[in-house]
Amino acid sequence: MLIYKIFRPSEWNTLKSQGKTLGAPIDIQDGYVHFSTAQQVKETAAKHFAHEADLILLGLDSDALGDALKWEESRGGALFPHLYRALKIEDVLWDAPLPLLDGIHQFPEDLT
Repeated sequence: MLIYKIFRPSEWNTLKSQGKTLGAPIDIQDGYVHFSTAQQVKETAAKHFAHEADLILLGLDSDALGDALKWEESRGGALFPHLYRALKIEDVLWDAPLPLLDGIHQFPEDLT
């Protein structure tokens, strides 16, 4: 199953340059890297990244992350994927810009 991470440019650049990251400030604070499913990621963008432009959407295979990925209850009782280790550049299957148009993030049409 594909899961998604939204990064600001500086966070994405850190992952690319260092090869791994503990994530965004909220990830570091919480002790794990937050991810969303295809059904959750648009709400995540609206809730946590409202009006932020130049974001990067990362796609990852949840199965490839192994036992370090835990599904835990969060917003509204839904299960969210949380990674309890550093995110590595080799974990990322693809990246895509997440443009902001009229205040709404524009996601790839084939988001699954």
